[in-house]
Amino acid sequence: MITVEDAKHIILENTQNFGIEEIPFLEAAGRVLKEDIVADRDFPPFNRVAMDGIAINHRFFEYGVRDFKIEGIQAAGSPQQTLDNAANCYEVMTGAVLPNNTDTVIRYEDVDINTLMATINIDEITEGQNIHVQGSDKSKDTILIKKNTIISAAEIGVLATVGKAIVKVAKQPKVMIVSTGDELVDVNENPLDHQIRRSNVYTLVSLLNDLKIPAETAHITDEKQILKEKIESYLKEYDVLLFSGAVSKGKFDFLPEVLDELGVKKLFHRVSQRPGKPFWFGTTNNCNVFAFPGNPVSTFVNCLVYFYPWYYKSVAVSSEEKTAILVKDITFKPNLSCFLQVKLTSENGQVYATPIQGNGSGDLASLVEADGFIEFPKTEEVAFKEGSVFPIIKFR
Repeated sequence: MITVEDAKHIILENTQNFGIEEIPFLEAAGRVLKEDIVADRDFPPFNRVAMDGIAINHRFFEYGVRDFKIEGIQAAGSPQQTLDNAANCYEVMTGAVLPNNTDTVIRYEDVDINTLMATINIDEITEGQNIHVQGSDKSKDTILIKKNTIISAAEIGVLATVGKAIVKVAKQPKVMIVSTGDELVDVNENPLDHQIRRSNVYTLVSLLNDLKIPAETAHITDEKQILKEKIESYLKEYDVLLFSGAVSKGKFDFLPEVLDELGVKKLFHRVSQRPGKPFWFGTTNNCNVFAFPGNPVSTFVNCLVYFYPWYYKSVAVSSEEKTAILVKDITFKPNLSCFLQVKLTSENGQVYATPIQGNGSGDLASLVEADGFIEFPKTEEVAFKEGSVFPIIKFR
Protein backbone atom coordinates (compact mmCIF):
# COMPACT_ATOMS: atom_id res chain seq x y z
CA MET A 1 0.00 0.00 0.00
CA ILE A 2 1.44 3.37 -1.03
CA THR A 3 0.80 6.92 0.17
CA VAL A 4 -1.44 9.45 -1.56
CA GLU A 5 1.64 11.49 -2.45
CA ASP A 6 3.35 8.51 -4.07
CA ALA A 7 0.18 7.59 -5.95
CA LYS A 8 -0.13 11.13 -7.32
CA HIS A 9 3.54 11.11 -8.37
CA ILE A 10 3.22 7.80 -10.22
CA ILE A 11 0.06 8.93 -12.02
CA LEU A 12 1.60 12.25 -13.05
CA GLU A 13 4.61 10.39 -14.42
CA ASN A 14 2.29 8.52 -16.79
CA THR A 15 0.45 11.28 -18.63
CA GLN A 16 -0.42 11.17 -22.32
CA ASN A 17 -0.28 13.63 -25.22
CA PHE A 18 -3.56 13.45 -27.12
CA GLY A 19 -2.47 15.80 -29.91
CA ILE A 20 -4.05 18.96 -31.30
CA GLU A 21 -7.16 19.61 -33.36
CA GLU A 22 -8.77 22.66 -34.94
CA ILE A 23 -12.39 23.47 -34.11
CA PRO A 24 -14.83 26.39 -34.61
CA PHE A 25 -14.22 28.97 -31.88
CA LEU A 26 -17.81 28.79 -30.59
CA GLU A 27 -17.24 25.13 -29.75
CA ALA A 28 -14.05 25.87 -27.81
CA ALA A 29 -15.46 26.88 -24.39
CA GLY A 30 -13.94 24.62 -21.74
CA ARG A 31 -11.24 23.32 -24.08
CA VAL A 32 -7.50 23.88 -23.71
CA LEU A 33 -6.00 26.40 -26.12
CA LYS A 34 -2.95 25.18 -28.04
CA GLU A 35 -1.77 28.39 -29.69
CA ASP A 36 -1.04 31.94 -28.57
CA ILE A 37 -3.75 34.38 -29.63
CA VAL A 38 -2.23 37.65 -30.81
CA ALA A 39 -3.82 41.07 -31.32
CA ASP A 40 -4.23 41.62 -35.06
CA ARG A 41 -4.44 45.40 -34.46
CA ASP A 42 -4.48 47.85 -31.56
CA PHE A 43 -7.14 47.45 -28.85
CA PRO A 44 -9.16 49.60 -29.31
CA PRO A 45 -8.18 50.06 -32.97
CA PHE A 46 -9.01 53.79 -32.93
CA ASN A 47 -9.69 56.57 -30.44
CA ARG A 48 -13.12 55.37 -29.40
CA VAL A 49 -15.93 57.55 -28.06
CA ALA A 50 -16.96 56.21 -24.64
CA MET A 51 -20.09 58.35 -24.04
CA ASP A 52 -22.91 59.76 -26.16
CA GLY A 53 -22.43 63.55 -26.31
CA ILE A 54 -20.33 66.11 -28.13
CA ALA A 55 -16.65 66.12 -29.11
CA ILE A 56 -14.71 69.40 -28.88
CA ASN A 57 -11.20 70.73 -28.97
CA HIS A 58 -10.44 71.24 -25.28
CA ARG A 59 -8.40 74.42 -25.65
CA PHE A 60 -11.50 76.39 -26.66
CA PHE A 61 -13.19 75.42 -23.41
CA GLU A 62 -10.06 76.68 -21.63
CA TYR A 63 -10.44 79.98 -23.51
CA GLY A 64 -13.92 80.31 -21.96
CA VAL A 65 -16.02 79.14 -24.89
CA ARG A 66 -19.20 77.34 -23.77
CA ASP A 67 -21.31 77.50 -26.94
CA PHE A 68 -20.20 75.25 -29.78
CA LYS A 69 -21.76 75.09 -33.23
CA ILE A 70 -22.59 71.52 -34.26
CA GLU A 71 -20.96 70.58 -37.57
CA GLY A 72 -22.39 67.07 -37.81
CA ILE A 73 -22.83 63.67 -36.17
CA GLN A 74 -20.20 60.95 -35.87
CA ALA A 75 -22.11 57.66 -35.61
CA ALA A 76 -20.70 54.33 -34.46
CA GLY A 77 -19.63 52.33 -37.48
CA SER A 78 -19.20 55.38 -39.73
CA PRO A 79 -15.86 56.50 -41.21
CA GLN A 80 -14.00 59.12 -39.25
CA GLN A 81 -15.24 62.69 -39.77
CA THR A 82 -13.15 65.86 -39.44
CA LEU A 83 -14.06 68.98 -37.50
CA ASP A 84 -13.48 71.79 -40.01
CA ASN A 85 -13.57 74.65 -37.52
CA ALA A 86 -11.74 73.83 -34.31
CA ALA A 87 -14.09 76.15 -32.39
CA ASN A 88 -17.09 73.99 -33.30
CA CYS A 89 -18.11 70.49 -32.19
CA TYR A 90 -19.42 67.16 -33.41
CA GLU A 91 -22.19 65.13 -31.86
CA VAL A 92 -20.72 61.69 -31.19
CA MET A 93 -22.17 58.30 -30.30
CA THR A 94 -20.71 55.63 -27.99
CA GLY A 95 -18.40 53.35 -29.94
CA ALA A 96 -17.77 55.85 -32.73
CA VAL A 97 -14.37 56.96 -33.99
CA LEU A 98 -13.38 60.27 -32.39
CA PRO A 99 -13.55 62.96 -35.11
CA ASN A 100 -10.32 64.56 -36.27
CA ASN A 101 -9.45 67.87 -34.59
CA THR A 102 -11.28 66.91 -31.37
CA ASP A 103 -9.76 65.63 -28.16
CA THR A 104 -12.48 65.67 -25.48
CA VAL A 105 -16.02 64.27 -25.16
CA ILE A 106 -18.72 65.83 -22.97
CA ARG A 107 -21.71 63.64 -22.28
CA TYR A 108 -25.21 64.77 -23.29
CA GLU A 109 -26.21 65.07 -19.61
CA ASP A 110 -23.76 68.01 -19.31
CA VAL A 111 -24.82 69.74 -22.53
CA ASP A 112 -27.87 71.70 -23.71
CA ILE A 113 -28.64 71.14 -27.38
CA ASN A 114 -30.54 73.88 -29.25
CA THR A 115 -30.95 73.20 -32.96
CA LEU A 116 -27.36 73.54 -34.28
CA MET A 117 -25.78 74.81 -31.07
CA ALA A 118 -24.48 72.87 -28.06
CA THR A 119 -23.97 74.67 -24.74
CA ILE A 120 -21.81 73.07 -22.05
CA ASN A 121 -23.51 73.56 -18.67
CA ILE A 122 -20.74 72.42 -16.32
CA ASP A 123 -17.70 74.39 -15.17
CA GLU A 124 -15.03 71.71 -15.23
CA ILE A 125 -14.01 69.15 -17.83
CA THR A 126 -10.78 67.24 -18.32
CA GLU A 127 -8.90 67.09 -21.57
CA GLY A 128 -9.24 63.62 -23.09
CA GLN A 129 -12.21 62.61 -20.96
CA ASN A 130 -14.65 59.94 -22.16
CA ILE A 131 -12.24 58.70 -24.83
CA HIS A 132 -10.98 55.13 -25.00
CA VAL A 133 -7.54 55.80 -26.46
CA GLN A 134 -6.27 53.69 -29.36
CA GLY A 135 -4.02 50.87 -28.12
CA SER A 136 -4.63 51.70 -24.45
CA ASP A 137 -5.87 48.15 -23.78
CA LYS A 138 -3.41 46.18 -25.91
CA SER A 139 -1.17 47.09 -28.81
CA LYS A 140 -0.95 45.21 -32.09
CA ASP A 141 0.97 41.87 -31.91
CA THR A 142 0.54 41.60 -28.13
CA ILE A 143 -0.29 38.08 -26.90
CA LEU A 144 -3.87 38.32 -25.68
CA ILE A 145 -4.39 34.69 -24.64
CA LYS A 146 -1.52 32.37 -23.84
CA LYS A 147 -1.27 28.81 -25.09
CA ASN A 148 -2.55 26.19 -22.59
CA THR A 149 -5.30 28.46 -21.25
CA ILE A 150 -8.68 26.87 -20.53
CA ILE A 151 -11.06 28.77 -22.78
CA SER A 152 -13.98 30.55 -21.06
CA ALA A 153 -16.61 32.99 -22.31
CA ALA A 154 -14.05 35.80 -21.90
CA GLU A 155 -11.63 34.07 -24.27
CA ILE A 156 -14.44 33.37 -26.75
CA GLY A 157 -15.05 37.12 -27.01
CA VAL A 158 -11.37 37.77 -27.65
CA LEU A 159 -11.21 35.02 -30.28
CA ALA A 160 -14.13 36.67 -32.05
CA THR A 161 -12.69 40.17 -31.95
CA VAL A 162 -9.38 39.07 -33.51
CA GLY A 163 -11.18 37.07 -36.19
CA LYS A 164 -10.05 33.67 -34.94
CA ALA A 165 -12.94 31.63 -36.34
CA ILE A 166 -11.01 28.36 -36.15
CA VAL A 167 -8.84 27.68 -33.10
CA LYS A 168 -6.29 25.04 -32.13
CA VAL A 169 -7.14 23.09 -28.96
CA ALA A 170 -5.90 19.96 -27.23
CA LYS A 171 -7.60 16.81 -28.44
CA GLN A 172 -9.59 15.05 -25.76
CA PRO A 173 -8.79 11.49 -24.72
CA LYS A 174 -11.06 8.71 -25.86
CA VAL A 175 -12.54 7.37 -22.63
CA MET A 176 -14.58 4.31 -21.66
CA ILE A 177 -16.19 4.20 -18.21
CA VAL A 178 -17.01 0.70 -17.00
CA SER A 179 -19.09 -0.47 -14.07
CA THR A 180 -19.04 -4.08 -12.87
CA GLY A 181 -21.26 -6.18 -10.66
CA ASP A 182 -24.34 -8.39 -10.84
CA GLU A 183 -26.15 -6.21 -8.31
CA LEU A 184 -26.44 -3.24 -10.68
CA VAL A 185 -29.32 -2.44 -13.02
CA ASP A 186 -29.81 0.53 -15.34
CA VAL A 187 -31.41 3.84 -14.38
CA ASN A 188 -34.72 3.14 -16.07
CA GLU A 189 -35.14 -0.29 -14.44
CA ASN A 190 -36.88 -1.17 -11.19
CA PRO A 191 -34.31 -2.92 -9.00
CA LEU A 192 -35.19 -6.04 -7.08
CA ASP A 193 -34.68 -6.06 -3.34
CA HIS A 194 -31.08 -7.24 -3.73
CA GLN A 195 -30.19 -4.82 -6.53
CA ILE A 196 -29.35 -1.12 -6.94
CA ARG A 197 -29.30 1.20 -9.95
CA ARG A 198 -26.03 2.13 -11.62
CA SER A 199 -24.91 5.58 -10.52
CA ASN A 200 -21.11 5.70 -10.40
CA VAL A 201 -20.67 5.63 -14.16
CA TYR A 202 -22.99 8.60 -14.54
CA THR A 203 -21.18 10.48 -11.80
CA LEU A 204 -17.94 9.89 -13.70
CA VAL A 205 -19.54 10.92 -17.00
CA SER A 206 -20.59 14.18 -15.37
CA LEU A 207 -17.18 14.79 -13.79
CA LEU A 208 -15.53 14.28 -17.17
CA ASN A 209 -18.13 16.45 -18.85
CA ASP A 210 -16.95 19.30 -16.60
CA LEU A 211 -13.60 18.86 -18.37
CA LYS A 212 -15.38 18.73 -21.76
CA ILE A 213 -14.28 15.11 -22.15
CA PRO A 214 -16.91 12.93 -23.85
CA ALA A 215 -17.07 9.40 -22.48
CA GLU A 216 -18.77 6.16 -23.37
CA THR A 217 -20.10 3.77 -20.74
CA ALA A 218 -20.46 0.03 -20.39
CA HIS A 219 -21.48 -2.50 -17.76
CA ILE A 220 -19.91 -5.93 -17.32
CA THR A 221 -21.23 -8.67 -15.06
CA ASP A 222 -19.09 -10.53 -12.54
CA GLU A 223 -17.99 -13.23 -14.97
CA LYS A 224 -14.25 -13.38 -15.44
CA GLN A 225 -14.19 -14.52 -19.05
CA ILE A 226 -16.69 -11.91 -20.19
CA LEU A 227 -14.78 -9.28 -18.22
CA LYS A 228 -11.57 -10.32 -19.94
CA GLU A 229 -13.02 -10.33 -23.45
CA LYS A 230 -14.61 -6.91 -23.10
CA ILE A 231 -11.61 -5.25 -21.49
CA GLU A 232 -9.24 -6.68 -24.09
CA SER A 233 -11.16 -4.86 -26.83
CA TYR A 234 -11.42 -1.64 -24.80
CA LEU A 235 -7.65 -1.56 -24.21
CA LYS A 236 -7.08 -1.48 -27.97
CA GLU A 237 -9.70 1.17 -28.71
CA TYR A 238 -9.49 3.75 -25.89
CA ASP A 239 -6.88 6.09 -24.41
CA VAL A 240 -8.30 5.78 -20.90
CA LEU A 241 -10.38 3.19 -19.06
CA LEU A 242 -12.13 4.23 -15.85
CA PHE A 243 -13.53 1.37 -13.76
CA SER A 244 -15.81 1.50 -10.77
CA GLY A 245 -15.81 -1.67 -8.70
CA ALA A 246 -14.23 -5.17 -8.65
CA VAL A 247 -10.84 -4.06 -7.25
CA SER A 248 -11.21 -5.00 -3.57
CA LYS A 249 -10.74 -8.44 -1.98
CA GLY A 250 -14.13 -9.97 -2.71
CA LYS A 251 -14.38 -13.38 -4.37
CA PHE A 252 -15.87 -11.76 -7.48
CA ASP A 253 -13.40 -8.86 -7.68
CA PHE A 254 -11.66 -10.22 -10.76
CA LEU A 255 -10.46 -6.94 -12.24
CA PRO A 256 -6.83 -6.86 -11.00
CA GLU A 257 -6.33 -10.47 -12.09
CA VAL A 258 -7.90 -9.84 -15.50
CA LEU A 259 -5.84 -6.69 -16.12
CA ASP A 260 -2.67 -8.60 -15.24
CA GLU A 261 -3.57 -11.43 -17.63
CA LEU A 262 -4.18 -8.86 -20.39
CA GLY A 263 -0.70 -7.41 -19.96
CA VAL A 264 -1.64 -4.16 -18.24
CA LYS A 265 1.34 -3.06 -16.15
CA LYS A 266 0.22 -2.54 -12.55
CA LEU A 267 1.84 0.55 -11.07
CA PHE A 268 0.06 0.33 -7.73
CA HIS A 269 -2.92 -1.26 -6.01
CA ARG A 270 -4.19 0.16 -2.71
CA VAL A 271 -3.49 3.64 -1.40
CA SER A 272 -3.32 4.54 2.29
CA GLN A 273 -6.38 6.76 2.25
CA ARG A 274 -10.02 6.78 3.24
CA PRO A 275 -12.23 6.61 1.29
CA GLY A 276 -10.91 4.90 -1.83
CA LYS A 277 -8.15 2.67 -0.48
CA PRO A 278 -8.43 -0.22 -3.04
CA PHE A 279 -7.63 2.09 -6.01
CA TRP A 280 -5.71 0.29 -8.82
CA PHE A 281 -3.69 2.08 -11.51
CA GLY A 282 -1.80 0.70 -14.47
CA THR A 283 -0.81 1.29 -18.09
CA THR A 284 -0.25 -0.23 -21.50
CA ASN A 285 1.62 1.39 -24.37
CA ASN A 286 -1.49 3.27 -25.45
CA CYS A 287 -3.95 3.19 -22.55
CA ASN A 288 -4.07 4.30 -18.91
CA VAL A 289 -6.31 2.36 -16.54
CA PHE A 290 -7.88 3.93 -13.45
CA ALA A 291 -9.75 1.28 -11.46
CA PHE A 292 -11.64 2.91 -8.60
CA PRO A 293 -13.39 1.13 -5.73
CA GLY A 294 -17.11 0.67 -6.23
CA ASN A 295 -18.43 2.69 -3.29
CA PRO A 296 -19.77 5.96 -4.72
CA VAL A 297 -17.85 8.41 -2.53
CA SER A 298 -14.64 6.47 -3.23
CA THR A 299 -15.18 6.69 -6.98
CA PHE A 300 -16.06 10.38 -6.74
CA VAL A 301 -13.08 11.48 -4.65
CA ASN A 302 -10.55 9.36 -6.55
CA CYS A 303 -11.62 10.86 -9.86
CA LEU A 304 -11.09 14.37 -8.48
CA VAL A 305 -7.84 13.62 -6.65
CA TYR A 306 -6.14 11.52 -9.33
CA PHE A 307 -7.79 11.67 -12.74
CA TYR A 308 -8.26 15.45 -12.83
CA PRO A 309 -4.55 16.26 -12.16
CA TRP A 310 -3.52 13.53 -14.62
CA TYR A 311 -5.69 15.12 -17.31
CA TYR A 312 -4.51 18.66 -16.58
CA LYS A 313 -0.85 17.63 -16.84
CA SER A 314 -1.57 15.65 -20.02
CA VAL A 315 -2.89 18.80 -21.71
CA ALA A 316 -0.26 21.08 -20.05
CA VAL A 317 -2.63 23.04 -17.84
CA SER A 318 -1.28 24.20 -14.51
CA SER A 319 -3.52 23.99 -11.46
CA GLU A 320 -3.18 25.68 -8.08
CA GLU A 321 -3.66 23.98 -4.74
CA LYS A 322 -6.61 25.45 -2.86
CA THR A 323 -6.84 25.55 0.91
CA ALA A 324 -9.48 26.23 3.54
CA ILE A 325 -9.67 26.82 7.28
CA LEU A 326 -11.23 24.02 9.32
CA VAL A 327 -14.11 25.35 11.44
CA LYS A 328 -14.31 22.55 14.00
CA ASP A 329 -12.09 19.89 15.54
CA ILE A 330 -12.11 16.56 13.71
CA THR A 331 -10.92 13.22 15.07
CA PHE A 332 -9.72 10.60 12.59
CA LYS A 333 -8.02 7.57 14.12
CA PRO A 334 -6.65 5.41 11.27
CA ASN A 335 -3.14 6.34 10.14
CA LEU A 336 -4.40 7.12 6.64
CA SER A 337 -4.91 10.20 4.52
CA CYS A 338 -8.52 11.29 4.83
CA PHE A 339 -10.75 13.01 2.29
CA LEU A 340 -13.77 14.39 4.14
CA GLN A 341 -16.80 16.04 2.57
CA VAL A 342 -17.11 19.73 3.51
CA LYS A 343 -19.35 22.71 2.99
CA LEU A 344 -17.32 25.74 1.89
CA THR A 345 -18.03 29.36 2.77
CA SER A 346 -16.09 32.59 2.20
CA GLU A 347 -15.67 35.51 4.56
CA ASN A 348 -13.25 38.44 4.35
CA GLY A 349 -11.24 36.72 1.65
CA GLN A 350 -10.87 33.49 3.63
CA VAL A 351 -12.39 30.11 2.74
CA TYR A 352 -13.82 28.04 5.59
CA ALA A 353 -14.58 24.31 5.54
CA THR A 354 -17.39 22.83 7.63
CA PRO A 355 -17.18 19.00 7.76
CA ILE A 356 -20.21 16.95 6.76
CA GLN A 357 -20.43 13.71 8.71
CA GLY A 358 -21.78 11.16 6.25
CA ASN A 359 -22.22 7.44 6.73
CA GLY A 360 -19.07 6.27 5.00
CA SER A 361 -18.01 5.76 1.41
CA GLY A 362 -21.36 4.26 0.42
CA ASP A 363 -23.29 7.40 1.41
CA LEU A 364 -23.83 8.90 -2.03
CA ALA A 365 -26.53 11.30 -0.80
CA SER A 366 -24.09 13.10 1.51
CA LEU A 367 -22.26 14.47 -1.54
CA VAL A 368 -25.29 16.61 -2.35
CA GLU A 369 -24.71 18.63 0.83
CA ALA A 370 -20.99 19.18 0.12
CA ASP A 371 -18.98 21.56 -2.03
CA GLY A 372 -15.75 19.61 -1.91
CA PHE A 373 -13.35 17.49 0.12
CA ILE A 374 -10.80 18.56 2.69
CA GLU A 375 -7.59 16.52 2.75
CA PHE A 376 -6.15 15.51 6.10
CA PRO A 377 -2.62 14.10 5.93
CA LYS A 378 -1.55 10.60 6.93
CA THR A 379 -0.28 11.07 10.47
CA GLU A 380 -0.06 9.43 13.87
CA GLU A 381 -2.10 12.33 15.25
CA VAL A 382 -5.82 11.66 15.63
CA ALA A 383 -7.09 15.23 16.04
CA PHE A 384 -7.19 17.99 13.44
CA LYS A 385 -7.79 21.33 15.13
CA GLU A 386 -10.24 24.11 14.40
CA GLY A 387 -8.46 27.00 12.67
CA SER A 388 -5.91 24.78 10.92
CA VAL A 389 -5.45 25.13 7.16
CA PHE A 390 -5.68 22.10 4.86
CA PRO A 391 -5.85 21.45 1.10
CA ILE A 392 -9.31 21.21 -0.44
CA ILE A 393 -10.66 19.71 -3.65
CA LYS A 394 -13.72 21.63 -4.86
CA PHE A 395 -16.39 20.14 -7.09
CA ARG A 396 -18.80 23.08 -7.02
